[in-house]
Amino acid sequence: MLYQAELWSTIASITSNSDYPEAAIESIWKLILFNQFHDILPGSAIPAVYEETAPTWQQAQTQAEQLRDHALEAIAAQIDFSQSPQPNARPIAIFNSLNWARSQVVSVPMPEGWSAAAVHDDRGRSIPTQISEDSGSSETFVLFCATDLPSIGYRLFWMSQAASEPKPAVVPGWTLENDRLRVQVSPLTGNLNSVYDKQNDREILSAPGNQLQAFRDSGQYWDAWNIDPHYADHPLPPAKTLSTLWIDRGAVRQRLRVQRRVGSSRLQQDYVLDCDSDTLRIETVADWQEEHTLLKAAFPLTVESDFVTCEIPFGAIDRPTRPQTPAEAAQWEVPALQWADLSQSDYGISLLNDCKYGYDAQPNQLRLTLLRSPRWPDPNADRGHHEFCYALYPHRDRWSQAQTVQRGYELNQPPIVHFPRPAAAPTLPPICEFLNLSAPNLICTAFARSHTNPQQWILRCYEACGHNAAIALSGQLNLQIRDRTNLLEDAIEADPEQVKAWEIATLAVRLENAQTQNLALDRNFFL
Repeated sequence: MLYQAELWSTIASITSNSDYPEAAIESIWKLILFNQFHDILPGSAIPAVYEETAPTWQQAQTQAEQLRDHALEAIAAQIDFSQSPQPNARPIAIFNSLNWARSQVVSVPMPEGWSAAAVHDDRGRSIPTQISEDSGSSETFVLFCATDLPSIGYRLFWMSQAASEPKPAVVPGWTLENDRLRVQVSPLTGNLNSVYDKQNDREILSAPGNQLQAFRDSGQYWDAWNIDPHYADHPLPPAKTLSTLWIDRGAVRQRLRVQRRVGSSRLQQDYVLDCDSDTLRIETVADWQEEHTLLKAAFPLTVESDFVTCEIPFGAIDRPTRPQTPAEAAQWEVPALQWADLSQSDYGISLLNDCKYGYDAQPNQLRLTLLRSPRWPDPNADRGHHEFCYALYPHRDRWSQAQTVQRGYELNQPPIVHFPRPAAAPTLPPICEFLNLSAPNLICTAFARSHTNPQQWILRCYEACGHNAAIALSGQLNLQIRDRTNLLEDAIEADPEQVKAWEIATLAVRLENAQTQNLALDRNFFL
C-alpha cells in the first residue's frame, strides 16, 4: 500500500503540480519500519507488544490508503470523459500500479436502484458483465474484465443502467472452467480432484489438491519460533466438509464455496476462476481456534524437480527438494515471499500467496503453511479471524520465462477502481501510460520524490529473472535518467541504463524539459 501511496502521490505532483506529501509518507515509513523488529514481525512477541503495534499497523494502512486515494483523485480530476459512449453512463477509471500491461477482472459496486448494468470501454465497445450477489454481503457488484490496462497508468470504462436479464439455468456439477483451465472439486472432501491445463494439455495434480492437512505441532524448544521437525509423524484427523455451493457462475467469474471444519475451527474457501485467467485463486476466511496445531495446504503435482525456487527480497533462490546434507535436511520449512515454484525444463507450477510465507517442498509436491497455534510467549497467538488468498499458476517453461514474478505481484496488487469527478480543464486522455521501463524482467519497487533535490525523482527497480536488462523509460511523464545512485541518492559511476542479473538499480530521473512543472499530456498518444 505504501508503494502505491508514494507512486501515485509522485505522479499526481508531476501531472497537477500538487504538493508532494513528503512528511506524511515519512511518518508512515517510520511506523512500518519500527514494527519490522524481528520478534514483532513473525508473531513471537508477548501479548502486550501486539496490543500496541496492531493499532499502529492499522494507522499506517489507513493513512497510506488516504494518501493514495487523494493522489488518484488529483489525477482523475484531469481526465477528459466528455465523450460518453452511452447516454447517462458513469465513468470508471481503473488504475494499474505495476510496470507492465495487464488485464484483470474488477468488482464495482452496483449503483443504488440499479438491477443490472452495461459496461463499455473508452472506444464504446461493449464489455461482458456479470452481477455478483454474495449471500454473505448486502451489496451487489458488477464484474467485468478491465482489459489492456497500461503500465503504471489507467484506462477509462463506462457503466450504464441496463435491463435485468434472467439468471442462467444452473448446470449440475462442481466444475469451474474457462478457456485455459478446467477445475474439478470434490463435494465430499472439498479438495481439488483435478486441475487441467487446457493450453498445454496437462493435468497438474497427481492426487487431490488443496488438502487441508493438520498436524500436532509442539514447537520443539521455542514454541512460537520453531516448527517441530517431527510434526509429520503426528497427523490429526482430516478436515470435514460442511457444505459446497456456488456463489458466482457466469461468463466473467466462477466462484465455488467450500465450508470445512478442522478441529474446533471453521474455514471458508472460495475457488475462484476468472475469464481468460490462467490462475486458480483460493480465497480463504478462517475462524482459527486450535492449540499446538499446524495447518498446511498440500498440492501433489505431476511435475518433478530437484529444486524448488522461492521468491526472496529482490530475487529468487533455488532450494533442494532432496536434502543431501544435515544443513539442507534442517530446512524442512523455508520462507518465500509471493511465490514458490516447481519447474521442469519445459513446464512448471507456481503456488502464489498474498500473506503466507512458509512453504515445504518435495520433488513433486508443494505445501503452504496456513496457520499455527503456539502457546508461548502469547497463549492466544493466531486465534481468531483470518483472511488470506493463495493461488495455483500452471505454466509452460520455467518460472523465469512464464511471468511467475508478475503473477505474484498481480495477486498482491489488484487494479484500483476509482470514480472520477468532472474536470474543469481536462488534460489527460481516456487511457494513459505514465511510466514503462520497457524490459519485462524489471520490477519497479519505488517511485518517489528525491529527498535531496525536489526537482528530481527517484526510481528504484530490480532485475527479477537472472538475466541482464536494459532500461528505456517511456510513457507520458516524459522522464529521462539523470544518474545512477546508491540508496542514499548519491550519484555513482555506473551505466544507468544497464541492469545486471539480480541487481537493484536506483535512478535519479527528471522531466525531459526540466523547466516544466505542470504536465500537459498528449491526448492522442493512445487514441
